[in-house]
Amino acid sequence: MNLPETAKLQEIYGETEISGARFKNLADNFSKIYGQDKAEYFTAPGRTEIIGNHTDHNGGKVIAGSINLDTIAAAYPNGTQVIRITSEGYRDEIVVDLTKLSKSNYKKGTAALVAGMMEGAQKNGFETGGFDAYVSTNVIAAAGVSSSASFEMLICTIIDYFFNESKMSFNDYAKVGQYAENVYWDKASGMMDQMACAVGGPVLFDFADRDNLKYSKLDFSFGKFGYRLVIVNTGKGHADLSQEYSEIPGEMKAVAKVLGVELLHETNVDALLEHCNEIEDDRAVLRALHFFGETSRVEDAADAIHHNDYDKFLELIDESGKSSWELLQNCYTMKDFHEQKITRTLALTQLFLKRIGAGVCRVHGGGFAGVIAAIVPEKEQDNYVEYISRFVGKENVYPMDIRAIGAVHIG
Repeated sequence: MNLPETAKLQEIYGETEISGARFKNLADNFSKIYGQDKAEYFTAPGRTEIIGNHTDHNGGKVIAGSINLDTIAAAYPNGTQVIRITSEGYRDEIVVDLTKLSKSNYKKGTAALVAGMMEGAQKNGFETGGFDAYVSTNVIAAAGVSSSASFEMLICTIIDYFFNESKMSFNDYAKVGQYAENVYWDKASGMMDQMACAVGGPVLFDFADRDNLKYSKLDFSFGKFGYRLVIVNTGKGHADLSQEYSEIPGEMKAVAKVLGVELLHETNVDALLEHCNEIEDDRAVLRALHFFGETSRVEDAADAIHHNDYDKFLELIDESGKSSWELLQNCYTMKDFHEQKITRTLALTQLFLKRIGAGVCRVHGGGFAGVIAAIVPEKEQDNYVEYISRFVGKENVYPMDIRAIGAVHIG
């Protein structure tokens, strides 16, 4: 059975021993389950949102980066119109018949996501076909580092390579993933998660024009200024919070409508102040205020990175986190306000950071449950991991690196 070249593994992972063993296991299981004697290999990372919390769906700006946790696959066309995917750790095979794509046939779960992606690809003018795949992931599930978007971008890379001569753009990938989530999962998601997983590295995104989405890579890493990103899984996943997520863009768009536009990026905070008393939904006003402030912070953060002003950069991250907590209000759900794993872990982390006199923390990703991001001095990383592990368990604490390479075919 063929395997990825070690030089490619070194380029992506910075090592070959652990990654080589992962792909060897992938190949063995793929051959055993599907009887294939050859395979092509693919990888798509998870993502970290650095700054720009819940701005993408209203045409705002985000700085995000791919991380060194990924979803990988061994796959090969099977000459039929049926997709068969075995996902490591899950009992049931995912089976999607391309001749029977409809939401009524695929109502929930990963099969619905794959069916939605295939329908989305077709509606955007791309070819699809049957293939077999064995998939494995170490991206934290239901915890804000985009395990679903990582999987989506993996599948896009597979159909792009096998059926579209690698002509799909990252924007095409993101549209396909967004279509599946919007239509088949009834989740009003934007495209930030998908784009961050697909492009790779730290990236500044501008979501004002969805048909010609602009992005630029940034020369940035936390290690460049002596810090480390630590993702902390607070102990409650967010798989059942679609309504809370959908309400955020919904409320922002409702405010935009009062202001005479479709999305908030088309107006400004002065217009909001002028019409503020016409808006009865107070939370919607607060969320709109967050949007305007957050988009400005993203621009300022990109400028700080360009000028190597990392004190200013950390200050902006801190402001962003406070805005998410106070204005956006995505640190806990009103359905069960006694359970506040995010705010609890933020408060505990703030105690640590205050004692050492450095670092910042914030809710990470969609929020309401899942993970926080702590940016701590490298010399304090082990101390923070030991400290916060007392409250969440060491298995839920992940020092991270930003990965330079996004979703790719690797041979």
